[in-house]
Amino acid sequence: MNPVLFPVIAAQALWVRARAEYLPPPAGAVTGSAGAEHRSPLRVAVVGESTAAGYGVETHDDGFPGAFARELAARTDSFVEWEAVGQYGATARRIRHRVVPELGDGLHVAVLLAGVNDVLARRSPTDWRDDLTAIVDDLCKRAERVAVTGIPPFSTFPSLPNTLARHLTRRAGVLDEVSRRICAERPHATWVRSDDIPVGPGFFARDGFHPAAPGYRRWARAVADQLPL
Repeated sequence: MNPVLFPVIAAQALWVRARAEYLPPPAGAVTGSAGAEHRSPLRVAVVGESTAAGYGVETHDDGFPGAFARELAARTDSFVEWEAVGQYGATARRIRHRVVPELGDGLHVAVLLAGVNDVLARRSPTDWRDDLTAIVDDLCKRAERVAVTGIPPFSTFPSLPNTLARHLTRRAGVLDEVSRRICAERPHATWVRSDDIPVGPGFFARDGFHPAAPGYRRWARAVADQLPL
């Protein structure tokens, strides 16, 4: 990157931080279900940062877990039980040591939503690799199939100025490549690229940073499209 842009990026980051709107966490249960109860349940867990914690919507059922469960139920004609375990602001280090241990075993699918905070915290690719490797290995012991989602495209976030968004997108691309390689080495793990998420009108919540309910639905559909079922 052109060093001349560094002061611009720093100034834009401070501007975004000063203007950021902090949304409340969703209300209601962190577990739920989708589909008709006519067969053994498919157990799904969504784990990670604030998107796993449901920020941007009023309930987890409106967020990624509920939307993803409905996608799986429709595609597999299954009864899906879901749980959400996430933490606002969590990096992969915190997810590894504080969030994943809250999950149970016997899962069919575990979806990891992470990476945004690691980019914002300027964590190195080596730190990301070490923590993500431990997370994926842990999840593979708990679930038959693990999906690691690509970092959402910062270039589409309404709350971010263009220069800062491009800088964060480049940093995210480096971490995404690490994620892709880690999943490629593990037969039960799938890296799900984020480029296919149909971001558009109505995708984002009012903070311009987290998805709204339509955004979570589109994201869940994109993950389900790329996940071997």
